[in-house]
Amino acid sequence: MPLIETPDGPVWKRRATKETLIRWFFWLIALAVIAYAWKGISDKTIWFFVQDAPRQAADIGGRMIPPKFSYMSRLWVPVWDTLNIATLGTVIALFIAVPVAFAAAHNTTPHPIVRTIAIFIIVSSRSVNSLIWALMLVFIFGPGVLAGTIAIGLRSVGFCAKLLYEGIEEIDHTQVEAIEATGASRAQQMVFGIVPQVLPTFAGIGVFRWDINIRESTILGLVGAGGIGLELSGSINTLAWTQVSMILLVILSTVIVSEWVSAKVRGAII
Repeated sequence: MPLIETPDGPVWKRRATKETLIRWFFWLIALAVIAYAWKGISDKTIWFFVQDAPRQAADIGGRMIPPKFSYMSRLWVPVWDTLNIATLGTVIALFIAVPVAFAAAHNTTPHPIVRTIAIFIIVSSRSVNSLIWALMLVFIFGPGVLAGTIAIGLRSVGFCAKLLYEGIEEIDHTQVEAIEATGASRAQQMVFGIVPQVLPTFAGIGVFRWDINIRESTILGLVGAGGIGLELSGSINTLAWTQVSMILLVILSTVIVSEWVSAKVRGAII
């Protein structure tokens, strides 16, 4: 804290005057940006619909009660498809993410150019949402579970590879140096010095991403990529609100079960 001289003697201040002015300047810029963004949103919003939204929400909520429990007989297969999309997509992502992660880590990459390419793959995967991947893949492979599975896999590569390569860079290098001192090759150093240290991280990342993919795969059907989202889209389009509420209950139950399974597996690993 700076010491400011005043007529009554020196006074301790939290910040100097220059620093305080700079902080206020940046606060004013932030407020101006927020105000400009709000004006842009406000100009393109039909406020009549916003005012009427509570009544519409209450009306739809009333139409969704009670859920159509008899519709459950048609949801078993879509739920199974959703679980398959999430599981196979996660497996695909992990197979691709492992070499990408080793190529991206500073201590295992064979060349800076290879690392740049690996980082580009990670960023590209993470920057495109799974729905966008699914939308493009539906045009390539046609509607169905295959497009959804590949979309989940492509979306998950960046997530898994980023966390894994950060784990590789944080390993205990003394173990690798001890193996290197025995005359081991670079490949042997990786197999016996690095891989055992990152295996728990790898398993934890896989389970955590699978848990996330369960959630993401439930909505891929909205663009025709299979799973329970396809039933949800059809029910919304036909205004079958009792079916919609039943599907939402099934999605909620599926996510809760996947969260419980994920927590148990991560607990066992850790």
